[in-house]
Amino acid sequence: MPLQNRVDPFGAIHAVPERGLFTGNRGIIHDPATKTLLKKRWALQAWIICVCQFRNVRREPMGRNRPGGKAGWTELFFLDEVTALAAGHRPCFFCQRERAKEFVGRFGQAFGIAEPRAPQVDKRLHRERLASGDKPQGVTKDELSLLPDGAMVADGGNAYALRGGKASAWSFAGYGPPFRLDQFEDKPLVVLTPQTTLGVLRHGFQPVWHPSAKT
Repeated sequence: MPLQNRVDPFGAIHAVPERGLFTGNRGIIHDPATKTLLKKRWALQAWIICVCQFRNVRREPMGRNRPGGKAGWTELFFLDEVTALAAGHRPCFFCQRERAKEFVGRFGQAFGIAEPRAPQVDKRLHRERLASGDKPQGVTKDELSLLPDGAMVADGGNAYALRGGKASAWSFAGYGPPFRLDQFEDKPLVVLTPQTTLGVLRHGFQPVWHPSAKT
């Protein structure tokens, strides 16, 4: 049985077979005895994105990965970085230091902060994440075309990633064929990617896409 640690673009956590390209965490939110989630869905404001292979580190997902047999951080998995960013995560300073520095630097450029710090990013993101209580914001057809590549929107429970003026339907297994934005017709859409992250994307941050994504 797959563990409940796969994250969708809404920030919800599921149990599905597909793992994805990235891992990450929100602190310790599981019981290592049963390998099940606790009621809470985060323990920290710092929701991060990590690489699945780093040095020779070996972890038991949702196991006891701290000294003394204690639970370590709860390993979550994402299809790709686009998905993780939509869910409100940002790159890790431990296993992706240069990537994290770039993200925070572009955050500073986007919001006019001379010496940006990761906690500033985390605090803003935590107010904007759907999974931590923010309300989804609607987007008009005109606004849709202005969203940056790597942004994600939703029509009800269906999520779509935007790239090159087109949209692709998201799933845990990958993306569907791209289609023109006007094919959304009059469907009500909301933005999933936090506004803070949209600013970072607009200032040049290039997210990693799953190989199924086509332009």
